[in-house]
Amino acid sequence: MCRAGVGSLSALLFTALPAVFAGSVKPAAKPTTDLTVILDFKGPHSPKSVAAMERETQAIFKGTGVRLEWRSLNEASSSSITDLVVVSFNGSCELPHAPLDFELGPLASTYETDGQVQPFSEVSCDRVGAFVRSGLRSGDFAQSDSLLGRALGRIVAHELVHMLTGATQHSDEGVFKSGLTVEQLVAGQLLLSPGDIERLRSRP
Repeated sequence: MCRAGVGSLSALLFTALPAVFAGSVKPAAKPTTDLTVILDFKGPHSPKSVAAMERETQAIFKGTGVRLEWRSLNEASSSSITDLVVVSFNGSCELPHAPLDFELGPLASTYETDGQVQPFSEVSCDRVGAFVRSGLRSGDFAQSDSLLGRALGRIVAHELVHMLTGATQHSDEGVFKSGLTVEQLVAGQLLLSPGDIERLRSRP
């Protein structure tokens, strides 16, 4: 389906948390409870890709004891939510119409403050879109929204493992590897490793 290229999935950011969220976010949910994922899109995005992203992330987290609910930032601002994480999407979350030059680097990042992983992540949609497009072939473009959504779902799942377990070291297999090829992001099935599932199920 795709040409292989390697993208770095995650880099932890050492930074202060945005003041707007200070004191309003509790630690991520315990197993068997619901976790609300707040989606904050900074630029254009395809509804089909977003729906595919949510389905893919849900599928990856099956069996972890973590039930995901999805809200936009606007929806969250008018609701009372206790257990949540925030994922911001910077740039355009749509597949580019033409190949773009881009520098390889982290496709997403999760915040860390004073040695503690925080419930905030950022996805570089421009970089993700350009990276995914670089590996697609002509027959793939008919399902480009679904493929981009699948890639985003795997990236979001990766960042959720950081946020929920506090892990700063990656796994050797599965969606929580430090780097994945385009094919691994969009083709077939990519799940959590058994060790990562156990960490999610047994977290305090």
